[in-house]
Amino acid sequence: MNLTQIVESESEYLFSNYKKYPLFVQKGRKCLLYDYEGQRYVDFVSGIAVNALGYNHPRINNVIRKQLKKLLHISNLFYHPYQALLAKKLLEISGMEKAFFCNSGTEAIEASFKLARGYAYKNKLGEDKNQILTLDNAFHGRTYGALSATANETYREPFAPLVPGFHFVKQNDIQDLQTKFNDKICAIVLEPIQGEGGIHPCTEEFLQVARKLCDQHQALLIFDEIQSGLGRTGRYFYFEKYGIRPDILTLAKPLGLGLPLGSVLTSATISDTFGPGYHGTTFGGGPLACRLGFEFIKILQEDNFVQQIKEKGVFFTQKLIMLKEKYPFVVDVRGEGLMLALELTFPGREIVNQCLEAGYVINVTTDTVLRFLPPYIITKKEIGGLVKTLDKIFSKVSITT
Repeated sequence: MNLTQIVESESEYLFSNYKKYPLFVQKGRKCLLYDYEGQRYVDFVSGIAVNALGYNHPRINNVIRKQLKKLLHISNLFYHPYQALLAKKLLEISGMEKAFFCNSGTEAIEASFKLARGYAYKNKLGEDKNQILTLDNAFHGRTYGALSATANETYREPFAPLVPGFHFVKQNDIQDLQTKFNDKICAIVLEPIQGEGGIHPCTEEFLQVARKLCDQHQALLIFDEIQSGLGRTGRYFYFEKYGIRPDILTLAKPLGLGLPLGSVLTSATISDTFGPGYHGTTFGGGPLACRLGFEFIKILQEDNFVQQIKEKGVFFTQKLIMLKEKYPFVVDVRGEGLMLALELTFPGREIVNQCLEAGYVINVTTDTVLRFLPPYIITKKEIGGLVKTLDKIFSKVSITT
């Protein structure tokens, strides 16, 4: 089956809710993807921050082979060893005390909202203490609760009315945050560095004020590090940059290395909000996914692995800044580690297409922002190759575009 045939087949049988690029992927190795004609592409998206160790990593393949001979699924009514092993690793690197496993980042966000409202209810903090603040330009998912916390009207409007009780604050606007925070707020949820919104970091002062207001009003601070966490920014978690610890931390993306796995980390006190039957999942925290996650965290902890992500991020950023200095239509370079963005004055979809033709997979978000989320094992040579390709493409763009 060729690309034309698969496109026609999907058009006939599938929902048309994805705007796909013309790439028919057959296999992957390290940071490379191969199409069915053998053409190779260097991947700077990694399954939208999922394939953090690239493709066909030998240690991960070995774990899969071993676990396939034992157990793929067991319900959460029974025990298997890998939930606790993975939880211990996550708690060690985060400083949290308890973990819950689910299937995705969106599910982790939904669980965090239930925790926040349930915590206020259980501790009798006020009958109307059920309001949640989130940021403009945020993206937390597409289920009803997560969508209600996502400000973009393009996502929201067709599905109204949404879940009540969510209010939006301007990112890094401390006065707006202070004005909207009151005793009815049970939580504020934010991405310390926004991903889908265009790689926009929160300032240290803004995060400090959010932490202080939560303490003053007995509200919970929820950090969504689904895209930025687990090494992506050259730290285990972006919140480590400023030492501002959340009450609840949501994770997913690379955690299962391609298998569905998300997590909520919090304190023992907050976790006690959920008694038996209060929350659950059929598939979340299965033995194969958790064993993969356990191996992934072990790899992160070895041989200065995370520090190497940071160093490659600095190298990548410097290369992108050179493009910004050379081309007036490059508005900004943002991000940390291997979570980077290059903003243009014009829509970036055609740049993405030209990169694909040249053998590089990147993507665009918020229409004008080229986003780079390569595997952590990306090399400086591969980074340099992409930047040279962008330079060549940019040299043919009219400045008046």
